[in-house]
Amino acid sequence: MRPLITHFTDDDLYKFTMCCAVIDNYPRTQVKYSFYDRDNTVYPDGFAEALREQIKMLEDLVITEEEIDFMRRKCPYIPTWFYSFLKGYRYDSRWVTVNQDDEGHLSIAFEGCWSDTILLEVKVLALISELYYIMTGQVSELDYEAYYSQSYEKGRRLLEAGCEFSDFGTRRRASFEAQDTVVRAMVECQREMPEAKGRLAGTSNVYLAMKYDLTPIGTMAHELICAIAGMYGPLMANYLAMKTWANTYRGALGTFLYDTYGWRIFSLNLSEDYANMFKGLRVDSGENREQLDLIVEKYRKLNIDPRSKQVVFSNGLNVDEAIEIYNYAKDKCKPSFGIGTHFTNDFPGISPRNIVIKLTAVKITESWPFYCETCKLSEDKGKYSGDYETVKRFKEVLHI
Repeated sequence: MRPLITHFTDDDLYKFTMCCAVIDNYPRTQVKYSFYDRDNTVYPDGFAEALREQIKMLEDLVITEEEIDFMRRKCPYIPTWFYSFLKGYRYDSRWVTVNQDDEGHLSIAFEGCWSDTILLEVKVLALISELYYIMTGQVSELDYEAYYSQSYEKGRRLLEAGCEFSDFGTRRRASFEAQDTVVRAMVECQREMPEAKGRLAGTSNVYLAMKYDLTPIGTMAHELICAIAGMYGPLMANYLAMKTWANTYRGALGTFLYDTYGWRIFSLNLSEDYANMFKGLRVDSGENREQLDLIVEKYRKLNIDPRSKQVVFSNGLNVDEAIEIYNYAKDKCKPSFGIGTHFTNDFPGISPRNIVIKLTAVKITESWPFYCETCKLSEDKGKYSGDYETVKRFKEVLHI
């Protein structure tokens, strides 16, 4: 089978920014990740073998000078030394174990140095998603000409409504071509609507940002807080994550993903100095308006005008929901939207994969004889990850 991913930067920006912060702060930390299929999908026979083959092909990817030059130009907050690391970086399929049971269910485990394995998540999820449609024969149903028109219309509606938005769809895209079609449609839509109130801020996919000369969009992931919670405990994990991020980026990339253990513990960790330093927060679970009201109240208690802060909404949104949230939020903050699956996997008759990869265990150096389990407890119970005992222990510590 041909390789489905052929560019090193066909990945989300946050994996690179996270990797840089990990090397800077936790260079010897070891981790384990697990794959979760929330729909308990039965995959076609031979799927695990085909996925192993695709992961093996990642070993041939090498970052190009063109990609490095683009990132230097568009991502000035990334320190120069990181590009030397990327030049020498090679994927290693031995970090990944893929199995498929007799019923067809998929299990995937990742283990290795955090700075190495961190760059696998998005690519493996994108491979699983695209490979599923190929092996089930649904790839023949993907009409890209119609998809261009549909995507253009989504962009038009968001731009007319005044929304600032980005494509966040790499992980669960129907295919690379689907995401490429979306980005191209929205770039051309914005070009043809120069007077629109809204704005296409960019795409999370670094390669497509380079192809269309957009800004790559992204900051951090839940795994940073999860790993810190595993090493040091969850009560102050958000505060330590903010400190870690500030140590590397000095105030740049200042959108914090706060919901790893819910709003309550984060709000207790959010001190006035970090509330001022970070330009905003990202809402990735919970009811959007309720979460925004909590954010606004917290900023006001800290004597910060919430209208000066950006709030990025990214919780499984579609265009209708984004416009509705924008109308509610526009006078309360600077709303922005990261839309993923609805952009890159919205074909008629096609069901998107509801899949994630989450960090589940960590040890601060390779010399430790054991791992410490960790988990994620967002505002949506359906987004919990981790084994039952770890979730129970964390909930007790956090008084959830």
